[in-house]
Amino acid sequence: MRTHYRLGIDAGGTFTDFVLADKSGNIKIYKTPSTPDDPTKAIEDGLKIISEDLEINPSDIISQSDLCINGTTVGLNALIQHKGSPVGLICTEGHEDSIEIRLGHKEDGYRYDPDYPPAVMLSPRFLRKGIRERILSNGKVKISINEDDVREACKIFVDEGVNSIAISFIWSVLNPSHEIIAEKIVREMMPNAFITVGSRLYPQIREYTRTSTAVTNAYLSPTLKSYVSAINEYFISLGGENNVRYFQSNGGLATGEVMTDRSVYAINSGPASAPIAGLSIANPFKYKNVITVDMGGTSFDITLTKGGSTNLNKNVDFLRYRIGVPMIQVETLGAGGGSIGWIDEMGLLQVGPQSAGANPGPACYSKGGEKPTVSDANLVLGYLNPDGLIGGKLPLNYENAFSSIEKNIAKPLGMEVEKAAYGIFTIVNSNMVNGIRRVTVERGYDPRDFVLVAGGGATGAHITALAKEMGIDTVIVSKLSSGLCAYGQIISDVKYNYMATIPTRLDSIKAAEKINKTFKEIESKGIEHLNKDGFEEKKINTYRSLEMRYVGQIHECTVNIDFFEITEETLQNIKEAFHNRHEELYTYSEKDSPVELVNIESTIYGRIDRPNYSELENKGQINDALKISRNLIFSEKGNALKTPVYDGNKLSPGNLIDGPAVVEEDTTTLVIENGWFLELHKSGTYIIKRKKPIS
Repeated sequence: MRTHYRLGIDAGGTFTDFVLADKSGNIKIYKTPSTPDDPTKAIEDGLKIISEDLEINPSDIISQSDLCINGTTVGLNALIQHKGSPVGLICTEGHEDSIEIRLGHKEDGYRYDPDYPPAVMLSPRFLRKGIRERILSNGKVKISINEDDVREACKIFVDEGVNSIAISFIWSVLNPSHEIIAEKIVREMMPNAFITVGSRLYPQIREYTRTSTAVTNAYLSPTLKSYVSAINEYFISLGGENNVRYFQSNGGLATGEVMTDRSVYAINSGPASAPIAGLSIANPFKYKNVITVDMGGTSFDITLTKGGSTNLNKNVDFLRYRIGVPMIQVETLGAGGGSIGWIDEMGLLQVGPQSAGANPGPACYSKGGEKPTVSDANLVLGYLNPDGLIGGKLPLNYENAFSSIEKNIAKPLGMEVEKAAYGIFTIVNSNMVNGIRRVTVERGYDPRDFVLVAGGGATGAHITALAKEMGIDTVIVSKLSSGLCAYGQIISDVKYNYMATIPTRLDSIKAAEKINKTFKEIESKGIEHLNKDGFEEKKINTYRSLEMRYVGQIHECTVNIDFFEITEETLQNIKEAFHNRHEELYTYSEKDSPVELVNIESTIYGRIDRPNYSELENKGQINDALKISRNLIFSEKGNALKTPVYDGNKLSPGNLIDGPAVVEEDTTTLVIENGWFLELHKSGTYIIKRKKPIS
């Protein structure tokens, strides 16, 4: 690292996590309640906690950091709550309704439901303006753009107070000249507008996907601009003029300027860093197949890494909006510590997706929350320390938790409070297991081939129960687990994705030259960005992929290739790789059929130096870490079992603990059920194994 510190900040729905690494290899985690209305307030609160702990001024922390990295749910929340900015859409005449027609089908799971409501349009019908123009599929102009139509559209946008504009024309990926003309006119008439040009943001074939991606980007741009400006201004005031970065949903870092222009990349900013953190934590044990789960206060996020590679999503419906750009594949559900238990109209107990959030929070927080949550249930079950969380800085009120479950769940269902609490625990676990199955079994993976890596402050209380249900024998929990995503941020590289459309057959004489030229053109943009960001050539890596299909097919499949010169000879290797990939995906290939290229993509990395970690020291005998015994409930019968509770700060590498047991860290609690044992590794990671692995 160039300077003394590196700081990762992950702003969640309930807590904001801070992970600070120094050049000596010390990595520490801090937490503070999130402040959604003013995100800089949570950062200020967190820096104050760090300052008090290290006895150093916040300005010194920031000015002495080589990178201050922010992961945020601002974009995600704006999309969930529909609190972005209405978008004026400038499109080809006759295509004003493509984002509403949505290719003529509903999302998976609702295809045959006539009562399923349509998605809320981010660009209302009266703000979609068709322009007389037409580019053909060969890139030639059939109808020149009518500039007066663009001006009339701008007048309407100004009158309506709309300041976010998306421009997306037919076949603009082959000839963007009309979009460039429209952009110029909009900038003249609306100089302060946020403008998204479809062929620049997502230069790939498929009009609906490109238009939807552009509209979503325009919808989020003002929100992200406001957020980035506030964060940058705050850090600059502390001496962080050049070291602030933001985490993107593609799994890499970017500057604030890039994040504002490509706001759609911020949608899954928070959980996107979990896979690299999960791999890093599993690395000392040589595991490459990793399921990373992160249970915070509001949500439960799941990512899967197979053979060291994490799946990327492209061209998917996310929160009912088609997004084309690459995003780390994250399965998210409303199952966090703040998820609320409730009784449905059938008299059945349900948990989530509603959450008590940071304010008022669970009943046990004594901040005005009255509804029973998962955290309240865990407290009643004895899993959480009644003296409080975060080292006692967040007191817990057992009486409030008990009364909330009694009033809202136990009495209406005619059962004991302890049994009701265990019901909440069981149902939220079932919800999480179903989510894990969606990213494993439903995608052809056997979860028993993976290890489970825990992240998030609430996961530790559920982790062995989840592993048992999934048939997984090994669980890994870092001492940094409650700030897993913030940790992932400080070990991630800067990353940019660049795309282009090249519809061409691979047997074309000029195909190699055309592909090679286009790759170099798009890659030069990423290299230019990284050079400005201070990266030398030796720190820049490029990875390429091509989307290909057999002539006559509708959909493409992606083939990853190494970085090499594209020639007629290497084209043959690319075709062979496509045949192999097609057979891998669909069990057959047609080696005598012509292959056509549709899209290409380059991923440009600026490699950063990763912080080292210092190994744990021996702190004495295991009995020195034994705090007390506490009554815990491990079954639906509600019977309490006296269970030893250990102080994680006093455990030494090599210590073994048989379940049932509880290990309390400052920012998380591990509940080890019967049939499991735990060992602390010198890397600061707990490895938890089933005593009798499944054969």
